[in-house]
Amino acid sequence: MILVTGAGGFAGGHLIDLLHREGSEVVAWHRPGGAPKRTVAGVRWDAVDLLDRRSVDAAIARARPRAVYHCAGASHVGRAWDDTETTFAVNVRGAHHLFEALRDAGLAVPVLVPSSGMVYQPADHPMAEDHPLRPTNPYGVSKLAQERLAMHAAEDGAGVRIARAFNHVGPGQDPAFAASSFACQIAAIEAGRREPEIVVGNLQTRREVTDVRDTVRAYRLLLDRGRTARPYNVCSGQAVEIGEVLERLLSRARVAIRVRVDRALFRPNDVPLVAGDPSRTRDEIGWTPEIPLDRTLDDVLDYWRRQST
Repeated sequence: MILVTGAGGFAGGHLIDLLHREGSEVVAWHRPGGAPKRTVAGVRWDAVDLLDRRSVDAAIARARPRAVYHCAGASHVGRAWDDTETTFAVNVRGAHHLFEALRDAGLAVPVLVPSSGMVYQPADHPMAEDHPLRPTNPYGVSKLAQERLAMHAAEDGAGVRIARAFNHVGPGQDPAFAASSFACQIAAIEAGRREPEIVVGNLQTRREVTDVRDTVRAYRLLLDRGRTARPYNVCSGQAVEIGEVLERLLSRARVAIRVRVDRALFRPNDVPLVAGDPSRTRDEIGWTPEIPLDRTLDDVLDYWRRQST
């Protein structure tokens, strides 16, 4: 049995699809208070509150997984500035409860922990795993704290793998993220549900834009082949200006759309470049991204067009 926490989320959902295609038996945790978004053959859903230690203990006892993908967490950099307490509670205390429950159940199993490229000190070049760790925002600090917990769990025998994922996009992503926001607005305009104007934040920042389906494939390989307590960047090594992502999406629009920049959407301390060096992951794990950006953007826009019908 493979456990996926945060299975109702963006990356977790795509990971569930990948594991399903491989024929894996999966228990998928989702937040209490709502039903799973979909039913997938071979997947058993369980409502678990990661902030409730007893609930986590009981769920681990029910599942007794042979491997864990800990995809649950607060993932939005901008929102972390406004709700730092929740970000730390979910990313740090939730991970602590999971590791403690596994330890108490005597389960020294491999655990994939998706960290973030935001743990690094900003730089003007792609960052390798030995780059200084000095996050500049609450989200990055929470992910670094999560990594430290994972390292401690590894000392207790957990087979922790750390994936420092950089920006990933794809169908089903929350429209609070740039590419998904652009596509969502374009689809709504095409459907006649809003004026032909798209509102954007800072278009000059440069970010990795890896397809989420490539990202979860890296998670799968890292759990099998990664070394315990060794971080691996999940990235392409190539950053794209956010303005270029917008231009490519606008070139696919079926109507003329004007663009308005809203400075209220700019993030505090937004760094100009976030890019990673994928050499370690490529050389040790054998993973490289395969899905081109144009296909990703086509799929994101098609997803939002389906939601708008």
